[in-house]
Amino acid sequence: MTQLELAKQGVISSQIKQVAQQEDVSQDVVQQYTAEGKIVIPSNVNHANLVPCGIGNGLTVKVNANIGTSSDYGNLDSELEKLRISTHFGADTVMDLSTGGDISAIRQAIITASTLPVGTVPIYQTGIEAIERHGAIVNLTIDELFAVIEQQAKEGVDFMTVHCGVTQAAIARLKHQRRLTDVVSRGGAFLIGWMLHNERENPLYEYFDRLLDIARKFDVTLSLGDGMRPGSIADATDRAQVEELITLGELVERAREAGVQTMVEGPGHLPLDQIATNVQLEKSLCHGAPFYVLGPLVTDIAAGYDHITAAIGGAIAAASGADFLCYVTPAEHLSLPDVEDVKIGVIASRIAAHAADIVRGKKRANEWDRKMSMARKNLDWESQAELSLDPERVRLVHNKYTTTGPTCSMCGKYCAMALVEKYLGISAIKC
Repeated sequence: MTQLELAKQGVISSQIKQVAQQEDVSQDVVQQYTAEGKIVIPSNVNHANLVPCGIGNGLTVKVNANIGTSSDYGNLDSELEKLRISTHFGADTVMDLSTGGDISAIRQAIITASTLPVGTVPIYQTGIEAIERHGAIVNLTIDELFAVIEQQAKEGVDFMTVHCGVTQAAIARLKHQRRLTDVVSRGGAFLIGWMLHNERENPLYEYFDRLLDIARKFDVTLSLGDGMRPGSIADATDRAQVEELITLGELVERAREAGVQTMVEGPGHLPLDQIATNVQLEKSLCHGAPFYVLGPLVTDIAAGYDHITAAIGGAIAAASGADFLCYVTPAEHLSLPDVEDVKIGVIASRIAAHAADIVRGKKRANEWDRKMSMARKNLDWESQAELSLDPERVRLVHNKYTTTGPTCSMCGKYCAMALVEKYLGISAIKC
């Protein structure tokens, strides 16, 4: 049975026990929210070395790192190194978005190597294979689509982005909306092309029960993708986006009834003043399902620095109730991220998640900040490094200039804390 079905029966699974221990939360609380669908624990029955994590109500904010090849660059070694870096710097999950090379072999190697939950977007592989087999994505057959979904589920994929809400009704809204950037979701674009060419409904929506059967069999968590997400500030919170979200809310109910774990993906590009509203909309329309936000990016002008725009948006979204942040790297909109981009993206999103955890009253987050403040008060540079997200960088920056005393080279002998300690006679604080 799935984690949702077990929790509904009052069973506290080993995964629930692990999540409760990691989060310092009662097992009963985790079991209750899992039964209600407000927590998901992506844990495919075939992912052998998985260390499960929980995403959702009452838990710490989680961070996902996207890795994977493109049609131009990347290979198995590069993606395994990205996986290692993502894990080392604290990502909670990874998604393999490979579109180049031997996609199946790369995915299987990532699943085998990863202790983190692994996600995919099956339409990527399906679309690429349709081009190779039929010459165009629009010639894809429905059986071919579901065969890839089942193949990935059997291999151990823990969660899948499926753009089930990209319906003919949503496309009609899109046409009338006259967006600036139209559709920026690659999976959404694949499906829209297929639907318009074949004059048919989205097969992931029309045959949603078939998708649920596969997900339930392997306990794959469905991440209901936002194919209509805004790709620019000008398109934020428009009719096409909201139309899709309404549909996703209905599908969340159907998935829960079928015993399938489900979360919902969100925008995209949003101005600061619309972020909290978008979170509230998702939580209301989707019945408290965990909300997985892609950023959101709060401005369109930060090419090369979009890890910063995403961290700003992610912190606000998570503080407002979003549960899961998809990292954005400096390479966003520009190129395939390399290993250094992955590292920077993970750290930026972890900062956003941690900032939100403080607001959400997570004890460990506040204790962590307090320890860092005490280390700064004590001019304890090694403790500051150890408590940081990137100890190596902290040591490198601190040692960039030589100093003659215990303070850093920024203030030197005029360090505020050292001066005040001297005149107030306050000794160092014990951590």
